[in-house]
Amino acid sequence: MDEPIHVPVLLSEVLGALEPQRGGLFVDCTLGLGGHTGALLEAGATRVIGLDRDRSALGVAATRLAAFGERVEFVHADYRQLPAVLDARGVERVQGVLADLGVSSMQFDTQGRGFSFRRDEPLDMRMDQSAGPTAADLVNHAGEEELANAIYQFGEERFSRRISRALVAARPITTTGELAAVVRRAVPTKGWQRIDPATRTFQALRIWVNGELDGLDRFVSDAADRLEPGGRLAVITFHSLEDRVVKHTMRGLAADAPGAFRVLTKKPIVPREEEIAANHRARSAKLRVGEHPAAG
Repeated sequence: MDEPIHVPVLLSEVLGALEPQRGGLFVDCTLGLGGHTGALLEAGATRVIGLDRDRSALGVAATRLAAFGERVEFVHADYRQLPAVLDARGVERVQGVLADLGVSSMQFDTQGRGFSFRRDEPLDMRMDQSAGPTAADLVNHAGEEELANAIYQFGEERFSRRISRALVAARPITTTGELAAVVRRAVPTKGWQRIDPATRTFQALRIWVNGELDGLDRFVSDAADRLEPGGRLAVITFHSLEDRVVKHTMRGLAADAPGAFRVLTKKPIVPREEEIAANHRARSAKLRVGEHPAAG
């Protein structure tokens, strides 16, 4: 099988924000296929602890980063388990923390994962396939109101109630193709559409299945607490719901403890036109950065 294509998003901007040339221990909380971690190590990071809840991604990253030897450690864990991961290794503080939230290219592109409606495959959508309900479980067993609320809250879909009614009427729904077809029929359309009518519903189900917003504010706070003086936190988001949480949490930390945390990005850093042209999945990425100010 061909190796998954991997283009780390906002790579030069992440390196500029985290400044790995200073050396020290960094944590890549969403290792994925290892693109950001490899760049951090090449740029001078002494060591990187890489977390991911997708065992398949960890396996690919371990192969890709094998040349770095003991300078990188691979941990099967959710990014929100950062404090426990560091405590288990006796690590109090780190030089930098990176979180690249959302679904990786490998998860979108690998057959059988169920993240994309571009193929008809089992409706899974779990980032960690070893635990938790699938998207099919939620679509087929949730009540109509609960389903509508999730599609509205996580997908910002104004036709959520109409879609929920259609999904309940069409049960059982077991594949991405079936789901997309039901949603497209339920959403009224006129003429050309900028995005596929199923896009927001797929986003909502993915966020719901993986609890992507659960504890995100706590993670930002926990990561800020573990920074060394001069250490930095960089978070990449891909939709407005995530970005809003990261923005407000960072601002709150800076207001509550200005000597312990400050925001370095008044506005999020976004991809350059050249990057978007080369990698269309980067188009919605936003990078926010904060730091533990160095003493003196």
